[in-house]
Amino acid sequence: MKRLLLILIILLPSLSLSAQDISRQSEQKKRLEEEIEFINKQLKEILSKEKASTLELTLITRKISNRKAIIEGIDKEIVEIGRKINEKSRSIQTLQREIDTLESYYARLVRNTYKNRDTKVWFMYLFASESIGQGYRRFSYLKNLSGVVNAQGVIIKEKQAQLEMEKAQLQNMKKEAEATRAERELEYKQLLNEENISRQVADNLAKSRKQQMRELERKRQQVEKLNREIESILSKAVKTQEKEKTPIDYTLSGMFEQNKGKLPWPVAKGVVIGKFGVHYHPVYKNLKLSENNGIDISTSKNAEVLCVFDGVVKQIIMMPGYNQCILIQHGTYFTFYCKLKKVNVKTGDKVATGEPLGILNEEGNTSEIHFQIWKGTTKQNPAVWLRPR
Repeated sequence: MKRLLLILIILLPSLSLSAQDISRQSEQKKRLEEEIEFINKQLKEILSKEKASTLELTLITRKISNRKAIIEGIDKEIVEIGRKINEKSRSIQTLQREIDTLESYYARLVRNTYKNRDTKVWFMYLFASESIGQGYRRFSYLKNLSGVVNAQGVIIKEKQAQLEMEKAQLQNMKKEAEATRAERELEYKQLLNEENISRQVADNLAKSRKQQMRELERKRQQVEKLNREIESILSKAVKTQEKEKTPIDYTLSGMFEQNKGKLPWPVAKGVVIGKFGVHYHPVYKNLKLSENNGIDISTSKNAEVLCVFDGVVKQIIMMPGYNQCILIQHGTYFTFYCKLKKVNVKTGDKVATGEPLGILNEEGNTSEIHFQIWKGTTKQNPAVWLRPR
């Protein structure tokens, strides 16, 4: 009994960990599938406007990445099910050997009971004892023989019932493995189809190189102008605070820092189509794009922009290509929201986490937000500040 408890104590943490892994994997798969579904809606909207675009390729690439992650998760699931099947098979083999041993012992008991069924034989067996102690032991054995046989029979039946249950569980595991492999095959076919579409879109974009280059140059100028403007605004704000000795809400700064990786997204739904930092063009691989000081999120048409943390509206500006932009201060931190067509707040307003700041401008049949986070004049990667989706 003590040994069994020790084994359970050793196994329980690993069983709990396995359950946590399965739960985490299921949540991740659900999140990836929801994002794929949202991307499909976005693709449907932009395809109604134009035949091929960099946005379309970016969304398809993101969908492919999600699909690969789902397949990777399914592969891990298949390996885990295989491990459980092997473990269950070994358990069944061990149980079968136990039953075989018990049945062999049971058969000997039955034979002994049959041999000693006559009372004359009992007396002869007792009188043949070499000592009183041996005689007493023989008497106890004969007296309890029938009970031992019955008890042994009950144990065998219980073991056989356990064996049948184990076999049924094994069959269910095999069915689960088969269904999971079928699911993987379906996901893989979808992946191949998406990769084929991606190549087609890339080929179409490559054919319109001159038009793409003009668009990229226009975009580069807009990005660089926005970056300079934001850096100038933040630099002036910090210098003004230092010069005028304006009190800074360090408590709010601390609370903002404590929520790193937990901040809500600036839109209810969306997919990141522009990552932080320097990247290369998805078609023209050697072409370096302008540095992105934030992230770009493709979202639903006319989506609401939401404040990611308590703060004060510092400034509202207009920028070519970015429409109206809102700068919010959170102690020593700043968040920047761009591409709004309508703004609900004004400079000096106190805003709360999740409060609507305005409505995004439509870009065809979708909308897009450009979002930045700064600590003073040091830019931050919003991806590490926002909660995982």
